Amino acid sequence: MERKHVIIADADLQRQRDFEKKIKAMHESRNAAPKALVDTFGCQQNVADSQHILGMLEAMGFTFTDRAEEADIIVLNTCAIRDHAEKRVFGNLGALTHTKRAHPEQIICLCGCMAQRPEVAEKVRKSYRHVDLVFGPQALWKFPELLMQVYTRRGRVFSIDDEHGRIAEGMPVVREGSIRAWVSIMYGCNNFCSYCIVPYVRGRERSREPEKILSEVRELVQAGYKEITLLGQNVNSYGKDLDTDWDFADLLSAIDEIEGDYLIRFMSSQPKDAGYKLFDTMARCVHVAKQLHLPVQSGCDRVLRAMNRPYDRAKYLDLITYARKVMPELVLTSDVIIGFPGETEAEAMETVALVKEVEFDALFTFIFSPRPGTPAAKLDDPVPRAEKQVWFDRLCQVQNEISARRHAAYVGKTLRVLVDGETDDSRWPLSGRTAGGRLVHLVGDRSAIGTYRHVTVTDSNTWALFGELT
Repeated sequence: MERKHVIIADADLQRQRDFEKKIKAMHESRNAAPKALVDTFGCQQNVADSQHILGMLEAMGFTFTDRAEEADIIVLNTCAIRDHAEKRVFGNLGALTHTKRAHPEQIICLCGCMAQRPEVAEKVRKSYRHVDLVFGPQALWKFPELLMQVYTRRGRVFSIDDEHGRIAEGMPVVREGSIRAWVSIMYGCNNFCSYCIVPYVRGRERSREPEKILSEVRELVQAGYKEITLLGQNVNSYGKDLDTDWDFADLLSAIDEIEGDYLIRFMSSQPKDAGYKLFDTMARCVHVAKQLHLPVQSGCDRVLRAMNRPYDRAKYLDLITYARKVMPELVLTSDVIIGFPGETEAEAMETVALVKEVEFDALFTFIFSPRPGTPAAKLDDPVPRAEKQVWFDRLCQVQNEISARRHAAYVGKTLRVLVDGETDDSRWPLSGRTAGGRLVHLVGDRSAIGTYRHVTVTDSNTWALFGELT
């Protein structure tokens, strides 16, 4: 796809801003004070997308609520990665029949990755007739126009065309909080891992122009944000579609030159595109957190090939060895899938052995969940769920022991922590994150929220550190 067709034209974006003004004027003419609820499921990219949805709703004159029964519009921004998330969404959609019955003018919208799947859209069309608007990630930028169609047609609207996906710059945004911010640097995915639906619902990879990203980060730093996370389905392939020599490491270096007191994180990374240049850049950059989330998915080479993950165990271990060499303080996390179709107990235990060898700080672990429309969903899967659960429990036991041990090593140390909120525990009223992303519960005055503080770690468990301000 030619680059000139990837960037949405200014005139098309202005058309959406005009629709926002028209909808706001319509509300004002009716002396209405409409309220909106946006409920987000899934990954950080969905969170970033929802912040643009909030921005567009605000521009259309909406204020916000977390109560479905008082909302004039409800937007469910969905995830299609796992079956459990889809079931939650359908459960929520079913419950909204009651609010719609009590409030017939209420508009209910389904968007995000689930909405882009044709079988989901058809199910909503037939069985959830109270849903007014359905649109996929590629249509998010024209949400105001789609909403105007709902208002004026008085009928249901579906926008789920199979598009390559484009980039919309300058959309309104309402960021939640003033401490952390998400910045999308690219969209889509070209990897086609056999278990993953993302390339089918978010389109092919497309990178934002470097100057656009740098401008957004600069504005966030000037506004006082302390932690900025760069987002992409595979940030390591950033820039491959640009007419420049920029790659992801170059982008990190350029961002690092922005003056201020802040940290840069990023996710997600693909091992096939990670390399020594990236790790050398991370080690050198002052503002880049020494934290790496590098999904391995399996420790078995045969399973990795079946997953269409183009690296092997040796390649992954080489990357980790080098990253830890240049960043001894590196905090390392990963994703693991247990019970991929055809996986044997011996192969699952190869993954457990890899976890023992690497000693991740933490893992995000999953039992395989078939996604309709992916190659893996068509594979024979003879192992019962109960047996996979045994393997999964063994993996979690091993990782929990490692996490507890690695966290215990922090006790007695003083760490720089971004204090980011309050807890419900009176013993540890504040929470924060270390530069390595470790959760800290701590004692201190709430005036510390939103600032970097030094914290002495006094205790730990498998999932968190505990300490006090020093």
